[in-house]
Amino acid sequence: MNGNLQNWLQEQLNNLHEQNLYKQQVVMDTPSGARISVNDRDNVINLASNNYLGLANHPALKQAAIEAVERWGAGAGAVRPIIGTMRLHVELEQKLAAFKHVEAALVFQSGFTSNAGAIPTVMEAGDAILTDELNHASIIDGVRLSRAERKIYRHSDMNSLEDALRDTSAARKRLIITDGVFSMDGDIAPLPEIVALAEQYNAAVMVDDAHGSGVMGGGRGTAYHFGVHEKVDIQLGTLSKAVGVMGGYIAGSKPLIDWLTQRARPYLFSTAQPPAAAAAVAAAIDLMEKDDSLTSRLWENTRFWKEGLHKLGYDTGVSQTPITPVMTEDEGRAAHMQQLLLEEGVLALAIVYPTVARGKARIRTMPSAMHSRADLEEALAAFEKAGRRIGLI
Repeated sequence: MNGNLQNWLQEQLNNLHEQNLYKQQVVMDTPSGARISVNDRDNVINLASNNYLGLANHPALKQAAIEAVERWGAGAGAVRPIIGTMRLHVELEQKLAAFKHVEAALVFQSGFTSNAGAIPTVMEAGDAILTDELNHASIIDGVRLSRAERKIYRHSDMNSLEDALRDTSAARKRLIITDGVFSMDGDIAPLPEIVALAEQYNAAVMVDDAHGSGVMGGGRGTAYHFGVHEKVDIQLGTLSKAVGVMGGYIAGSKPLIDWLTQRARPYLFSTAQPPAAAAAVAAAIDLMEKDDSLTSRLWENTRFWKEGLHKLGYDTGVSQTPITPVMTEDEGRAAHMQQLLLEEGVLALAIVYPTVARGKARIRTMPSAMHSRADLEEALAAFEKAGRRIGLI
């Protein structure tokens, strides 16, 4: 092995440890649920998962996956454009389009590759992309892959967005991209105002609804929540968070989806979803269509959790959704609090730079439909004890 490379790698790792930025891997020994076994500890309350509705271990999804393996096998065997498209992939995309109230949908291997595929496929040299400064890393990478001009506007600041629209008036076409729900702070993009500006300045709109899928708008997402889904040109959703499985998708017009099937590189050059994943996702969509009780339970738990943290004196920032940060600001304090919480039987992870800005460290908590009231009360007691020990409350 090359000594220069190995020395550089070790130096970078040492720097991360010194700055309290090194992230230890967390290993589960149980399915994702309200309580898990993790890092050799049993019965730990799980407040770190994106499994908002508890579908990752739902019997209906497991049964659908098992039946798909028996009928279709373990893998698709090829990329989609060659011979990797099975009937259940087509049926899933039709189901997603109907669920989102759009003309068509296309499934990718992840939400990340959905952005990496869609953005540079629809935007190119001579175009302009206007992107919120707190957008997800996959949007940032997708924008970089395109050859379009990039304008970053201040977070959810419509005056800043309008300035960017004025500055890019010479562009051939323009695309405003925003998260629907911002994954670190839990706030919601002002989509009605964004859509209004887009119409005024003849720009298209793309919403990355990774954390809105299954959570907002009765599960259909943030655009549906605001009633502007017919005015949003490109919607991204994930199948790995509230939906509980794996994958991502782009939803929109038939010409959009048809163009992506011809040119989106992750679609063209990655093997299709395993049959088990596609079938389990389809089962999850069926559940969400028929029964909104899990979404209702998620929001009941979210309100209880936020109220409990506020009564303890915690700062939860600007969160409006289940994503509930407990702000610590200092990276070392965040790491210490994660450790103390685990000692009390609660898994809630420290989020530090580069995921968030320096000095904006936090413990990110994620109540879900899986949690009982007793789970959340026990977790609040742990947060009170840990917070007092480190002087945060």
